Amino acid sequence: MALTKLQRRHRIKNRIRKVVSGTAAKPRLSVFRSNKGISAQLIDDVAGITLVATSSAALKDAKGTKIEVAAAVGKALAEKAAKAGIENAAFDRNGYLYHGRVKALADGAREGGLKF
Repeated sequence: MALTKLQRRHRIKNRIRKVVSGTAAKPRLSVFRSNKGISAQLIDDVAGITLVATSSAALKDAKGTKIEVAAAVGKALAEKAAKAGIENAAFDRNGYLYHGRVKALADGAREGGLKF
Protein backbone atom coordinates (compact mmCIF):
# COMPACT_ATOMS: atom_id res chain seq x y z
CA MET A 1 0.00 0.00 0.00
CA ALA A 2 1.33 3.42 -0.95
CA LEU A 3 2.13 6.06 1.64
CA THR A 4 0.14 9.25 1.88
CA LYS A 5 1.96 12.56 1.45
CA LEU A 6 1.90 13.16 5.20
CA GLN A 7 3.24 9.68 6.02
CA ARG A 8 6.02 10.12 3.48
CA ARG A 9 6.94 13.53 4.94
CA HIS A 10 7.04 12.12 8.48
CA ARG A 11 9.27 9.27 7.36
CA ILE A 12 11.69 11.72 5.72
CA LYS A 13 11.43 14.03 8.76
CA ASN A 14 12.46 11.22 11.11
CA ARG A 15 15.40 10.35 8.87
CA ILE A 16 16.57 13.98 8.92
CA ARG A 17 16.08 14.38 12.68
CA LYS A 18 18.39 11.42 13.36
CA VAL A 19 21.24 13.57 12.03
CA VAL A 20 20.22 17.21 12.65
CA SER A 21 20.12 18.38 16.26
CA GLY A 22 20.31 21.84 17.78
CA THR A 23 22.40 23.18 20.65
CA ALA A 24 22.59 26.59 22.28
CA ALA A 25 25.63 27.46 20.14
CA LYS A 26 24.19 26.05 16.90
CA PRO A 27 20.38 25.79 17.12
CA ARG A 28 18.20 23.89 14.67
CA LEU A 29 16.30 26.06 12.18
CA SER A 30 13.00 24.22 11.82
CA VAL A 31 10.61 25.13 9.00
CA PHE A 32 6.86 24.47 8.95
CA ARG A 33 4.93 25.07 5.77
CA SER A 34 1.15 25.18 5.54
CA ASN A 35 -1.11 25.98 2.62
CA LYS A 36 -1.55 29.60 3.72
CA GLY A 37 1.69 30.48 5.47
CA ILE A 38 5.15 29.49 6.60
CA SER A 39 6.88 29.63 9.96
CA ALA A 40 10.40 29.05 11.21
CA GLN A 41 12.02 28.74 14.60
CA LEU A 42 15.46 28.26 16.08
CA ILE A 43 15.38 25.42 18.59
CA ASP A 44 17.85 24.32 21.27
CA ASP A 45 17.15 20.57 21.43
CA VAL A 46 19.43 20.01 24.42
CA ALA A 47 17.41 22.35 26.65
CA GLY A 48 14.18 21.74 24.73
CA ILE A 49 13.37 25.41 24.16
CA THR A 50 12.63 27.67 21.22
CA LEU A 51 15.13 30.52 21.09
CA VAL A 52 13.68 32.60 18.22
CA ALA A 53 10.54 32.17 16.15
CA THR A 54 8.67 34.02 13.42
CA SER A 55 5.98 33.32 10.86
CA SER A 56 4.21 34.84 7.92
CA ALA A 57 1.22 35.58 10.19
CA ALA A 58 3.48 37.62 12.48
CA LEU A 59 4.74 39.71 9.55
CA LYS A 60 1.81 41.90 8.65
CA ASP A 61 3.84 44.02 6.21
CA ALA A 62 4.96 41.03 4.10
CA LYS A 63 3.05 41.15 0.82
CA GLY A 64 3.50 39.40 -2.50
CA THR A 65 3.66 35.79 -3.58
CA LYS A 66 4.13 32.96 -1.10
CA ILE A 67 7.78 32.68 -2.12
CA GLU A 68 8.39 36.39 -1.48
CA VAL A 69 6.70 36.12 1.92
CA ALA A 70 8.84 33.08 2.77
CA ALA A 71 11.99 35.05 1.94
CA ALA A 72 10.79 37.90 4.18
CA VAL A 73 10.20 35.41 7.02
CA GLY A 74 13.76 34.12 6.58
CA LYS A 75 15.20 37.63 6.74
CA ALA A 76 13.11 38.48 9.82
CA LEU A 77 14.26 35.30 11.55
CA ALA A 78 17.90 36.11 10.78
CA GLU A 79 17.47 39.62 12.22
CA LYS A 80 15.92 38.25 15.42
CA ALA A 81 18.70 35.67 15.66
CA ALA A 82 21.35 38.38 15.31
CA LYS A 83 19.74 40.32 18.18
CA ALA A 84 19.82 37.13 20.26
CA GLY A 85 23.50 36.60 19.39
CA ILE A 86 23.00 33.56 17.14
CA GLU A 87 25.17 33.35 14.02
CA ASN A 88 25.08 29.66 13.01
CA ALA A 89 22.23 27.20 12.67
CA ALA A 90 21.55 23.67 11.44
CA PHE A 91 18.84 23.69 8.76
CA ASP A 92 15.93 21.29 9.29
CA ARG A 93 13.61 21.25 6.29
CA ASN A 94 11.17 19.09 8.29
CA GLY A 95 10.61 16.55 5.51
CA TYR A 96 9.69 19.13 2.88
CA LEU A 97 11.54 19.27 -0.42
CA TYR A 98 14.28 21.92 -0.54
CA HIS A 99 12.46 23.80 -3.26
CA GLY A 100 10.13 26.76 -3.59
CA ARG A 101 9.08 28.32 -0.28
CA VAL A 102 11.49 26.27 1.85
CA LYS A 103 14.43 27.27 -0.36
CA ALA A 104 13.28 30.92 -0.37
CA LEU A 105 13.14 30.95 3.43
CA ALA A 106 16.65 29.47 3.63
CA ASP A 107 18.01 31.99 1.12
CA GLY A 108 16.33 34.85 3.02
CA ALA A 109 17.90 33.68 6.27
CA ARG A 110 21.30 33.53 4.58
CA GLU A 111 20.83 37.06 3.20
CA GLY A 112 19.97 38.21 6.72
CA GLY A 113 23.31 36.91 8.01
CA LEU A 114 22.51 33.45 9.36
CA LYS A 115 25.05 30.76 8.45
CA PHE A 116 24.18 27.10 7.87
